[in-house]
Amino acid sequence: MDLSVIRPSPYPFFISPQNYVHWAETPQSHLFSVDLPGVRKEEIRVELEDSHYLIIRTERDEESTEAMRKFMRKFRLPERVNLDGISATYENGVLTVTVPRSFVRWNLRINSSDLIHSNGNLSARAA
Repeated sequence: MDLSVIRPSPYPFFISPQNYVHWAETPQSHLFSVDLPGVRKEEIRVELEDSHYLIIRTERDEESTEAMRKFMRKFRLPERVNLDGISATYENGVLTVTVPRSFVRWNLRINSSDLIHSNGNLSARAA
């Protein structure tokens, strides 16, 4: 195996690149957090695209005269999330987006008339 192709990360293990987005998973939700120091709350956009993608980006106001770094990240959302419950907070230069999980229970009911007894086994007919 040729190890000359493998390149070490340009960042030491204790430094993350600028605007690194941290993703965490809890039993109740998915959390996305990003450091955006110096960015005003009005310049941050959190959007949904096609109900499958979460987009976090910054936009400069037209009246702003100071230079601003552009930032944009797009994430594919996992299955079974509550799109209506998505929330975001921005405190001390850190944006936190909470995407709650959707807990939908599927109740499977089998009518007793659909049960088949054969060779001592119990099974149900397919619909």
